[in-house]
Amino acid sequence: MKMKKILAVLMAVLMVALCFSACGDKNTDEPKKPTIVVGYTLYPPMNYLDENNNLVGFDTDLAKAVFENLGYEVIFKEISWDAKYTDLASGTIDCIWNGFTCNTADDDGVLRADKVDFSYNYMENRQVVVVKNDANITSAEDLKGKLGVAEAGSAGETYAKGFEGATYKGFIKQTEALYEVKMGTADFAVVDAQLAKSYAGKGDYANLVIVDALSSDVEYYAVGFEKGSDLTAKVNGQFVALAADGTIAKLAEKYGVTNTTITDFSDQK
Repeated sequence: MKMKKILAVLMAVLMVALCFSACGDKNTDEPKKPTIVVGYTLYPPMNYLDENNNLVGFDTDLAKAVFENLGYEVIFKEISWDAKYTDLASGTIDCIWNGFTCNTADDDGVLRADKVDFSYNYMENRQVVVVKNDANITSAEDLKGKLGVAEAGSAGETYAKGFEGATYKGFIKQTEALYEVKMGTADFAVVDAQLAKSYAGKGDYANLVIVDALSSDVEYYAVGFEKGSDLTAKVNGQFVALAADGTIAKLAEKYGVTNTTITDFSDQK
């Protein structure tokens, strides 16, 4: 009889312990955050891998700040730039955030703003021509008969194809286009100014220079969303808030893009 009582007491204690354990788990577990998948390609200073193989950059850090403030867990997915619209439409990514030029048309002649919803413009950019420093190229006339390269599907591709008499070949990444010029397998590359400034004349790319006279008119970077997405307005609100508290300015200084970063969105509302 005593043994039965002891077993009953032990069972009761065990049930109470399990109950408290279960209740404690429910009370301490945080609700799972919704996720946002950001589509990007690698190029400094916007999105790139640091010495510890961590993804960093102005776009990377700004995207984290925006979506974390909005209560999302941010997932970054490297994409092929030429497939960005397909990835967005299929739901593979939720936005295109990677130095996405908004005030231009694609190679098919259709305005990008007709394909996606854009956030406020947050940075200025230009397409620039990069050549070897001994190429003796200073004008558009000098590009006749030359081979130009750029990232497929980019604003640089459209600009490169506009040089009369030049031939063109597309590559998956802007950095690949620069490499072709460095190695002498292409005569000139058209890439974003932000990228060109990070590479041309430095390190392994010391033999490359930017031909300032061949730069495009000013362009603007914005974040691309599906048409009708409610994320566009939410991100715009965060841009305003993060400009007001100094976050955007600090990131711009950190990544050396202060002169081209936009922190006043009043004329875009």
